[in-house]
Amino acid sequence: MRSLALLAAVTLAGCSHPAPTARQPSRSVVIISGLASTSPYTSPEAACAVGLAAGTDHTPLREHLLAAGHSVFTAPAVAGPGQVHATTGYGAFASCPAPLPAAMTIDSTGSIDLAGEHLARFIDWLHTEKKIDEVDLGGHSMGGLYARAAIRTLLADGSPITVRSLTTIGTPWQGSYLANYVEGTVPLGACLGDQFCESQMKGYVRDIAAVHISGSARELGKSYLTGPKGWNTAQAGVLDRIPVTLIGGNRYTHPDPADAAVWPNDGVVELRSALARDVDDTVLPHRRCDTVDDTHSDYVSMITDLPRTTALTWDPRVLDAVTAAIDNAPKAFDGPNRQGC
Repeated sequence: MRSLALLAAVTLAGCSHPAPTARQPSRSVVIISGLASTSPYTSPEAACAVGLAAGTDHTPLREHLLAAGHSVFTAPAVAGPGQVHATTGYGAFASCPAPLPAAMTIDSTGSIDLAGEHLARFIDWLHTEKKIDEVDLGGHSMGGLYARAAIRTLLADGSPITVRSLTTIGTPWQGSYLANYVEGTVPLGACLGDQFCESQMKGYVRDIAAVHISGSARELGKSYLTGPKGWNTAQAGVLDRIPVTLIGGNRYTHPDPADAAVWPNDGVVELRSALARDVDDTVLPHRRCDTVDDTHSDYVSMITDLPRTTALTWDPRVLDAVTAAIDNAPKAFDGPNRQGC
C-alpha cells in the first residue's frame, strides 16, 4: 500500500502545473497623418503591395521603425468620411490590407475632435484584436492634433490602453500662418515680399473654400486653438503623464526683423507653432524639441523643386529623431520639463 501511495504522489506531482504568469504588455507604434490625407491601414506584417507601402506620409517612418525592431501600425485616414481604398496619382498605393470600418477611419477633412474619436476607436481595436496594451503615437501635421484628441477620448472612456509617448512632426500646435492669414490675424505683408510665402497664403484661401477640406482646415486658425477658451486650453491635463517630442521645420527663413507668426516656417506651419512655444505648461508639461531645415511634406518639397528627403516625413534625421523619442520615452521624465524648446 505504501508503494502505491508513493506512486500516486509522484504521479500527481508530475501532473501539476505552475501558476500562470502575467502576460507581458504588448507595445506598438501608431503613425497618424494629417489634413486632407489618405493613408491605408497597415500592420507590422502587412502593407500595400503596389506603390507606396503605407502612403506618402507613413511609408518612410514605418520602414525605419520596423527596421529598428518596433511593431508599427498606421492609422487609416481618408479625405472625407468612409473607408480607405486604393489611390492613383501622387502617393499612389494599391493591394493593401483589408480596409477598416469608417467608424475607426480618420476623416482627415472633419473636425479635430471627430478625427480623435475615430482614432481612439482604432487604438481600442488594436487592444481588442491585436492585444496591444501600450502605444507610442507619432503624428504628422494635424495628425499630432488628432492624436491629442484621441488621448483625451481614451482617458475619458477609461480605455485600458496606455499611451507611452507622443511625437509630433510639423504639427500646428498654435495653428498655421496660412489659416491665420485667412482669419485676418496675419497680413499678406508678413511675407515680406517672398513669392512662395504669398502663393501659399493665397492658395490656402482657395483650398479652404473647397468643400473637401471645410472641417479641419477651419480649425487651424489661432482663434480656434489658442487663448483662454481655445482648443488647447480644453486639453489641460491630458498630457500630464505623457512625454512629448515636437519636431519642427525651418526650411524657409527671412532676415530679421521678421514676424515670428510666419518666419521661419516649413511652408505650411511656422516654427513657433510646431514647437508649441506659446502653449502653457498646464497643457504641455513635458516637452522636448528638435528643429531641422526641412519642408512640411514631400509635396511641399516637390512644388519647390527640392529632393524628397528635405521633407519632415522623409528626412532620415527626422526618422532617427522619432525613433530616439520612442526609445528614450521611459527616461523622458528624468530631465528638465523643457529641452530645446
